[in-house]
Amino acid sequence: MTVAAEEPPRRALNLLTDPWLPVRRQRSGPCIIRPAQITEAISDDPVIAIDWPRPDFRTATLELLIGLLATACPPRDHNAWLEGWDTPPDPAALDAAFAPIAHAFVLDGDGPRFLQDLEDLAADAEPIERLLIEAPGASTTRNNTDLLVRRGRVAAIGRAAAAIALFTFQSWAPAGGAGNRTGLRGGGPLTTLVLPRGEASLWHMLWANVPCGEPPAAADLPRVFPWLAPTVTSEGAQVVTPENAHRLQCWWGMPRRIRLDFAAGDAPRPCDLTGVPDRVLVTSWRQRPRGANYAAWGRVHPLSPYYTLRAGGEWLPLHPQPGGIGYRHWLGLVLQSPDGLRLPAAAVATWRQDRMVDAGGGTARLLAAGFDMDNMKARAFVESEMPLPAAPDPAAQARLDDLAARLVRAADQTAGLLRGAVRAALFSPGASVKLDAELLSSVRERLWEQTESAFFDALERAAASDAVAPDPEPGRWMQLLRRTALALFDEVAPLSPEAGSAALRIGRARRNLLFALTGYGRDGAALFEALGLPAAEPKVKKRKAA
Repeated sequence: MTVAAEEPPRRALNLLTDPWLPVRRQRSGPCIIRPAQITEAISDDPVIAIDWPRPDFRTATLELLIGLLATACPPRDHNAWLEGWDTPPDPAALDAAFAPIAHAFVLDGDGPRFLQDLEDLAADAEPIERLLIEAPGASTTRNNTDLLVRRGRVAAIGRAAAAIALFTFQSWAPAGGAGNRTGLRGGGPLTTLVLPRGEASLWHMLWANVPCGEPPAAADLPRVFPWLAPTVTSEGAQVVTPENAHRLQCWWGMPRRIRLDFAAGDAPRPCDLTGVPDRVLVTSWRQRPRGANYAAWGRVHPLSPYYTLRAGGEWLPLHPQPGGIGYRHWLGLVLQSPDGLRLPAAAVATWRQDRMVDAGGGTARLLAAGFDMDNMKARAFVESEMPLPAAPDPAAQARLDDLAARLVRAADQTAGLLRGAVRAALFSPGASVKLDAELLSSVRERLWEQTESAFFDALERAAASDAVAPDPEPGRWMQLLRRTALALFDEVAPLSPEAGSAALRIGRARRNLLFALTGYGRDGAALFEALGLPAAEPKVKKRKAA
């Protein structure tokens, strides 16, 4: 009689001690590593990028790793940060730093599971694809209205993909029906990161954004990682705040009560998202409502820019909006707005104020990414990179920042003038333009798009200049704005024979626009003042001789 060999016991995946992260090395290309290996071979074949096939997973992984370093081995102060920048720790040192919290990163073990309810949940199973933020929900599927994002694309995923999908979902959880809480920063928050200049290693990319601090005491770990303790629910008015939790929980928020369903097979099978084989796949998940209700976490998360509606009001995390992200958002993403109601992320501010020069200067880049959400529906994942020009000293940097603020304010005013002129040209006074509002928004967006490269060129020229003489950039910028705005006006409101009775209206609107763009009138004076340019002198009519 043949006795079947016993199957080896299934080994749980630990996200700190097991390889699971797909990355790319500079020379040897794609590979899979454990987190401590981000500094392996850093001098000759460094890890340079996260290699998930989805942009949301890539950004979420950067968040996860920055949060891991901020939790396990944050720099004590700026000098310690600079030491880590100049001499990165080796994998053994990182393994040692991660060891005290490794038990919190088991994905599918018998004890606490990463970002999942401590106890099993009695709930109906949901398809694993609904863990993806853009996937159609139960109501959409039931009503057969999943026309743009179809169901059934993802039936089973490996544990690595499940781990980052779960982290992405818990970190950015959108509104999900009665009792299903949003993420600690609301649904689909905007994340901003500093990307150091050149083809920096992943270590330097992460370390540039890690805040100073201290690792938590062992007794505080359940307040940092909420899945280590009985689940905090919110059937009543209970909320989770930085005061009754730990401030480091900003990296590890768990608003949804979730348990993943793992299915072990006889042989490895490919993940539907990555193609990487895994003997254990995740095909479904279960959730219960009334998870942690996060409140009063304003300005705690280092990667979020914040805004408030009024001085002294509550600080709220910024979220992506339709139209994408560009230099028009400079005030609030890179610089504090003049009214003090919009603040860049702490990581961005710290880099520019304390770290940029010591890290070698040069032009770093800003990564801004997140889901543009319409309540429960993801309209798009927005991802943008912008240069962060750097000046050689604080005084020059202050002048550069002042120039950037002036250029952005002038572009904003010009975009508003253009929009108003197009409206006046195409519609009679008092007309309802709701159906054509998209046209008015579009022409405004196009002005921003068509002047973006010139904005960064202007900042690069100013950063490279050591002159203290009057800056030529505002005058150049005004000329560019005038040319661009008039060209766009002529495109959408052409003064042609076909204009008919609208010709008079179009001509008047164009004259008024040109009038303002050359510094005349109240609007023109405000525009030139924003740039620091002298307003145009009104022409004085000469009296005829008697």
